[in-house]
Amino acid sequence: MKKYWKGSVRNFHMPKQIIWSPLSETDFTSILTYLQINWNDKVVQRFIEINDEILEQISINPKQFPLIHKKKKVRKCVLTKHNTIYYRERKEFIDVLRIFDSRQDPKKLRFY
Repeated sequence: MKKYWKGSVRNFHMPKQIIWSPLSETDFTSILTYLQINWNDKVVQRFIEINDEILEQISINPKQFPLIHKKKKVRKCVLTKHNTIYYRERKEFIDVLRIFDSRQDPKKLRFY
């Protein structure tokens, strides 16, 4: 019985730490400020919850979202219909590069 159990165990990885770039921190703060001014606390709280849930998923399985820039190894995850998270997987952690408002001109998207 032990032999069968050993063969059926899946390879679970430890979640990787999330590191926010200065740009992503600025993006996140700007979004929260906008939501607070134009909506309400409930909308702000829901945005934070969605963000936390997605980042938890990314930390557990970073390759689940599409690679959009092979050379820079940047991946893209749609957070809401108006916001997208761009991140890079490193050996020990996940680099959150940007949280970009998809209604903006894509030419404005910079990762550095």
